[in-house]
Amino acid sequence: MSWDFIVPICLDDLVKSGAVNQYVVQDVLSAKQLPSHLNSFKAALRSHGPLCILKHFDTAYSVLQHCRTVDVAVKEDTLELLIQVVKGLSVSLPTILMSASLSAADRKQQLNAVKMSVFLICKITEILESDSYRETIVTAPSKGRKKDKAAGKGLAQWESEREAVLQCLTQLLQLDIRTLWSLSLVEEEFVSCVTCCCYKLLENPTINHMKSKSTRDAIIHVLGVMVKKYNHMLGACVKVIQLLQHFEQLASVCAQAVSAWSSEYGVKSIVGEIMREIGQKSSEELAREGSGVKAFSSFLSELSTLVPDAMIPNISVLLTHLEGESPSLRVAVCEVLGEVLVRVLTGDKLDDSARGDRDRFLDTLQEHIHDAHSHVRARVLQVYTRIVNSKALPLCRYTEVMELTVGRLGDKSVNVCKSAIQLLAAFIAHNPYSCKLSSVDLRKPLEKEMAKLKEMRETMREQEPVAVITAADLWDAMKPEVEMTVKAQLEPSREEERDDEDDEDDEEEETGGDEERGDRDTAVQIAQFLRDNKYRQAVSLCVRAHSLFHESPFFSALANLNTESLINTLASLFKGPEHETPEADADDAPPTPQKEATEGRESELKKQEMLVQYLKDTESFALQVERAIAVINNMLYWKTTTVVQEAVQFCVTAFEFSVADSVCGVRKMLPLVWSTDVAVKDAIIQAYRRLYLNPHGDSTRAKAQTLVDSLSELMVDASLGTVQCLEEIVQEFFSTESALQTSVVQVLWERFSGKRETAPLHRRAAVLLLGMAARAEREVVLSNLDTLCSVALGEKVAEDYLLARDTLITIANITDHQSKGTPFRLPVDHHLFSRLSQAIADGVVQSDPHWQTFMEQAVRLIYFLAESPDQLCSRLLQRSARLLLEQVTDGVEPNQSQVQEAGSQSTEEQVSCSSLAQVLSFCGAVAFWQIFHLERSISAELRRRRGEREEMEETEKGPASKSKEANDSCVEEELGLVGASAEDTEAEFIRKICETELLSEGNMLSAFLPLVVKVCSSPGRYSHPQLTTAACLALSQYMMISPAVCKDNIRLLFTVLEKSPLPVVRANTIVALGDLTVRFPNILEPWTPNLYARLSDEKASVRLTAITVLTQLVLKDVMKVKGQVSEVAVLLLDPEPHIASLALNFFNELSAKDNAIYNLLPDIISRLSNPERGIKEEDFNTIMKQLFSYITKERQTESLVEKLCQRFRTAKTERQWADLAVSLSLLSVCERGFKKLQECWDCYSDKLTEPGVYQPLLSIMAKLRRRAKPQFKAQVEDFEKRLTAVHTKGLENVEGEESELQKGGTENQNFQTPQTQKNKRKTTRGRGKPKLDDSDLVTPKTTRSRPKPVITFSSDEEEQEEDAVMAESETPKVTTPIARTRRTRLRH
Repeated sequence: MSWDFIVPICLDDLVKSGAVNQYVVQDVLSAKQLPSHLNSFKAALRSHGPLCILKHFDTAYSVLQHCRTVDVAVKEDTLELLIQVVKGLSVSLPTILMSASLSAADRKQQLNAVKMSVFLICKITEILESDSYRETIVTAPSKGRKKDKAAGKGLAQWESEREAVLQCLTQLLQLDIRTLWSLSLVEEEFVSCVTCCCYKLLENPTINHMKSKSTRDAIIHVLGVMVKKYNHMLGACVKVIQLLQHFEQLASVCAQAVSAWSSEYGVKSIVGEIMREIGQKSSEELAREGSGVKAFSSFLSELSTLVPDAMIPNISVLLTHLEGESPSLRVAVCEVLGEVLVRVLTGDKLDDSARGDRDRFLDTLQEHIHDAHSHVRARVLQVYTRIVNSKALPLCRYTEVMELTVGRLGDKSVNVCKSAIQLLAAFIAHNPYSCKLSSVDLRKPLEKEMAKLKEMRETMREQEPVAVITAADLWDAMKPEVEMTVKAQLEPSREEERDDEDDEDDEEEETGGDEERGDRDTAVQIAQFLRDNKYRQAVSLCVRAHSLFHESPFFSALANLNTESLINTLASLFKGPEHETPEADADDAPPTPQKEATEGRESELKKQEMLVQYLKDTESFALQVERAIAVINNMLYWKTTTVVQEAVQFCVTAFEFSVADSVCGVRKMLPLVWSTDVAVKDAIIQAYRRLYLNPHGDSTRAKAQTLVDSLSELMVDASLGTVQCLEEIVQEFFSTESALQTSVVQVLWERFSGKRETAPLHRRAAVLLLGMAARAEREVVLSNLDTLCSVALGEKVAEDYLLARDTLITIANITDHQSKGTPFRLPVDHHLFSRLSQAIADGVVQSDPHWQTFMEQAVRLIYFLAESPDQLCSRLLQRSARLLLEQVTDGVEPNQSQVQEAGSQSTEEQVSCSSLAQVLSFCGAVAFWQIFHLERSISAELRRRRGEREEMEETEKGPASKSKEANDSCVEEELGLVGASAEDTEAEFIRKICETELLSEGNMLSAFLPLVVKVCSSPGRYSHPQLTTAACLALSQYMMISPAVCKDNIRLLFTVLEKSPLPVVRANTIVALGDLTVRFPNILEPWTPNLYARLSDEKASVRLTAITVLTQLVLKDVMKVKGQVSEVAVLLLDPEPHIASLALNFFNELSAKDNAIYNLLPDIISRLSNPERGIKEEDFNTIMKQLFSYITKERQTESLVEKLCQRFRTAKTERQWADLAVSLSLLSVCERGFKKLQECWDCYSDKLTEPGVYQPLLSIMAKLRRRAKPQFKAQVEDFEKRLTAVHTKGLENVEGEESELQKGGTENQNFQTPQTQKNKRKTTRGRGKPKLDDSDLVTPKTTRSRPKPVITFSSDEEEQEEDAVMAESETPKVTTPIARTRRTRLRH
């Protein structure tokens, strides 16, 4: 074979004549000729094998040339032939390549066959892939149209053929075919031909679907072979980057491919190359790429989950993007760091280098908890959550990260808050400290262990050996001075000789008698001189001793007298000959018992220090968790559902780990069981099921005991609202029958009846839980009614009125199952009512503080269950009054002075006051429940009987009579009169009973009304607190009976409200007046200012009650919203946080009503800026900032600008001017508002010299200038210059200058004073809507004939303040009846 096949870059290059011996296509067949030639190709393949491609290449090439015109079947047949050729080569080549006698011609032949077949199969694969993609777009099913079956079949067939192509290519390329090329250098065109085909297949939009997994894996394997064997690594890196830039959906596929090439094919360097390519991209390039940045981020995150260890060496190139502008890339880098920390840099066996990397990565993550972008902050917290869940966070970093996380709970982003809650929950669930995280419980053991540590340290300090300074140490210290002295002694100068001669006599005296001493005594003397720092004497004596004792072993070394020998002799004399021996012996000696004891104490001390540090860390961690609980508990009522769900889960986790105050969160989230959001409600129910209704135990009995214990603990000291919420959850538990439910009911009965020794609080909790069960299953209580009566209402009822009260609540729950039939009631002579009557009568003359709550529930139960409750209560009233009179008669003779002076009351008289108070409370309760009985029970019974009567009449009437009345009934139905007349008659009947019969002379209630009025109207004579409280409450309940009683006593009740010194009386009166306002709105309407006045009461409890009642009245449209609402605005700054939150909630709810706050704002500003109100400037600004946040409509803003500017005319003080200016600055003024500000120039221009007016207006100009267009910005700047000119020069000077300019012929158009004539209007050319009329914004109209209205600081609806002592003539008159009509809302 004399020619070579060169893989072309372009398909048409094969037709052109190329270089010498280069293969050129000789004949391009027509489309009609292709079928016959393909048959020849197929026959040749069967006979000659895969080498037939050398002769039939032109046939397959012609198919490529006519790919747009030939039939799909022709292309598929060609592909099938080429697959067989490649498979044939894969089978035949291994033997040929292993042959040692392969000639050059054969090698060239095999190489040409490989290149031709690979080239053709890759090109036709690309063509078929394009056709398939085009087919999916053209035949894509539109809405309401089914997909073409033929098209779908063809698509599925190509997907299977595509996989076959990739498999045969893999088989061929895995062979060592590089030996076919010269020097094994495979040409780049061949590699590109294969890889481009693979990348073309990867661009398919469905390649990342699950159904394409096999194809995706096959492509990755083909490319892996090319990367490993054919030097395609750099090309693969570039191509991966390009795919990510243009196909965002390929991020996951590319990550899988790179992971496979790195791990399965061993090309680990490709990970680093791609990371460097991404790391080197600048911020400008990333900004241009758009979606490519997201793909890079997803790719890095996915790759870190697959091969985190391969990314560590090159992770530094990515860290530069943490300082870049792309938040998605910052997130990706942080996620890479997180995966590396979790999967690689974890555990205690890290070396120093790995530990350093871990600390640096954690520091980097920690910095980005405060990233500028909220998405990054949230994802970093999620990364930390994964780290904590994997237990990869070092213990030393817990406290620091916890503190940062708690700080993120106040983040503005909801996602960040949610992620912070998740991280805190993970911290608690995976904490390495303790299963119980209560700082209170941890403090005691910490103090105990710290005291023990202190004691151990003191003991160690006492037993430490005294430091001994050896002779060798002393010699080393003195040696330099001794050397100097020796040198001076042996080589003296002339002056020193004279000194020595002078001192010779002294030295002889000190060293005298050397002859008489022995050598040992002389040596001791020399050592003593050295210890006393007498170096000269020691040296002199040593020199003389040598001459005297030259044979002595002490001085034998001085045979050659020189500096070195003299120093050595002095050293041996001072240190002694055996100074080294003890140390050497000590090193080799075995450990002594003392040494072992010392080492043991040191070990114990270290253990104790570690224990104390552990307890300190645990306490610090618990304190951080408790701090987080306080914040998260407030998130339970956020409007974002996901945050609420996370907060609920956190509270559950904290409660399971016994964190202090966690039960507060569990109780606080309980009211959310009434949430309208189904997800929130389900989260609460699941949380309580997990905490309380899924107990752990070995048996059903043990589980029931645990469940009852946990629920009882929750109900101890629980409020009424908490009990009602818990009832909703427990009722659902009892609604499903199970063995656990039966066992729980049995345990509750045992606790209540006293069969098991139980605390009083738990007995009450048990009976309340039985009541909750009765709401689901009535027979739980009804079948055990005798047990309830005998246990709680027996002879010992006076010992525990609270248990009796809770029992009555439980019994009353059986009335919740009333059906449409006859209501369930018990006869009056039932033993339940006899015991109740006895308990009420006995308690009247006692002074038990809990009797009143028991009495209220008893009266309620009587009216719920008794057949004739009014008769029973009437007899009870008579009996109570008789007992009261007998008590007074038995104690002291009736005397008028008996209850006049509180200071001189005896014990009997005190009991009399208490008993009288209890009788009056009983009267009030009977009056209230009598009304309830009439309007609910009697009315319902009348409706039921009427319905039964009508049904009976209909059944008695024949078909003929029915047809006659059909026309009449149709007319009545159209007019809505069916049943209306009967219901009106019934309501009138009930109303007449209330007005005429309840307080008639024969009724017992009427006998007590004068006494109640007398006690309330004579606070000086009846000053007993309990009596006053009971009388006022009874009076309000009596006033509910009829309008006549309400009118007669309304003035007295408001006098009590204002004059009573008892906060509880004032609070009760406010609640009563709220009920009266609902029942008789027209009577209470003139007294509205007196109710608002209680918002400024000195007692927080009264203010709390007032804001609660008024919120309900206003939001339910019972009471008109007037200017007095400014008192509610003041409560926004109340020192009590709960009151301030209620005031904020009031305005939040009020803002939902159309224009409510907008209409009230001018009056609120006038009242609060009034000097007599005395509000501080800072407080005024804070209140207004909150109120103006509700003004969002542009027209409202424009109108308010005009209204506030007009108020400048009537403002009298500088403070009022400043308040109005500040209010203007709080508005979001736009272009139309700016024009209104210009039009109202005359209103405030003379006040601009005041800084309090000028600065706020200047801030308005600054806001407008920031977002203004160029033309409008020029107007704003000019107006700002005029403001500044008037502020600095004064209005007169500025106007004088302008008038001079006008006379000179110059006229400033921008600042021409607007005309004030109302009949002149600006044209609205170019605007689709007419100009807003003043009437649309409830602004008073001004006519041409009338002057401008005088604007005052009082409300537009003036009310007179009521004097505290009210005369009859001062009683407010009814001015505006409140009609129940549809409210006309202002629309904008």
